[in-house]
Amino acid sequence: MYDYLVVGSGLFGSTFAYEAAKRGKRVKVIEKRSHIAGNIYTENVEGINVHKYGAHIFHTNDTNIWEYVNQFAEFNRYTNSPIANYKGEIYNLPFNMNTFNKLWGVITPDQAKAKIKEQIKRANIQKPNNLEEQAISLVGSDIYGKLIKGYTEKQWGRKATELPAFIINRLPVRFNYDNNYFNDKYQGIPIGGYTQIVEKMLSSSLIDVELNTDFFDKKDLYLDNFPKIVYTGMIDQFFEYKYGTLEYRSLTFNTKILNQKNFQGNAVVNYTDSSTPYTRIIEHKHFEFGQQDKTIVTEEYPKNWTEGDEPYYPINNKVNNEKYRAYQKLSESLPNVIFGGRLGMYKYYDMHQVIASSLAIVKNEFESEQSIGN
Repeated sequence: MYDYLVVGSGLFGSTFAYEAAKRGKRVKVIEKRSHIAGNIYTENVEGINVHKYGAHIFHTNDTNIWEYVNQFAEFNRYTNSPIANYKGEIYNLPFNMNTFNKLWGVITPDQAKAKIKEQIKRANIQKPNNLEEQAISLVGSDIYGKLIKGYTEKQWGRKATELPAFIINRLPVRFNYDNNYFNDKYQGIPIGGYTQIVEKMLSSSLIDVELNTDFFDKKDLYLDNFPKIVYTGMIDQFFEYKYGTLEYRSLTFNTKILNQKNFQGNAVVNYTDSSTPYTRIIEHKHFEFGQQDKTIVTEEYPKNWTEGDEPYYPINNKVNNEKYRAYQKLSESLPNVIFGGRLGMYKYYDMHQVIASSLAIVKNEFESEQSIGN
């Protein structure tokens, strides 16, 4: 009855399902949550599109990907300009001349460069052995102490001195007054939220969607009855943790409806001190320049992942990457199962990268099929 089973209705799986249906394939999509769209799911509450699983800002330099996603929604001109709150002191992100003026009172780029250079020289770190040393060797002690240390340690749940240096191989430092966090040519938020994108992707009569359905409840049945499976869940879970559990960071969200028009004046405020338990507060209405009488805010709390939690961020250190490669090799023994997305590939992807990787799989899958047919 079906040509493909797609496990997961996030961007990767939904893009594949959409492209397969365009080519006349019958697709069944199963989703363990009660809704489609995975982590980009947005829900309209009080007229505000709430990003239920954290802030998502679409950005890319790839014109083809930008045009591709724009067929499913109209995007606004939102520019990501987060700010940092360090114990009540407000700084611009990414680090730029506004940041340096607030920190040191400097006016010119040369003055800012000299200040950073002086702090790097004083630290005298020849070969960084951990994240703390790497960050100080790049931007000096002041920026590290106020804007990196506390946030990073909360995000990863470990001391910066215990984190590998490669996590922060480079830091965005701008010697101008540009508060745009991204350097990408295209950027925006879909007017009306992200859920509509996946709804349109899965709207074909050739696609059936089944919610509240866990692949692992009937794994063997699915493997026996579907010619091909596109799997976007955790690759280690698929193989019953044969080589051990891959590590992830998870999140919890505390969302509140407030009876006021404007809570913080910005969509994203990062809390970079160590005493504030959450890493950031999202005020959702600002993504779409909302003028509603109420506002909705979400506090975001990182946490260690344990079985049953949502795995948001793969921890791509040496041990985990070696373990993943073992799982990847094992996956090659299953030519009828395609592993994709953040969890299937154990890789942190932005949205445009998820779409691009899915389209690459589509190209390989159907070009191969066409070649066999010829």
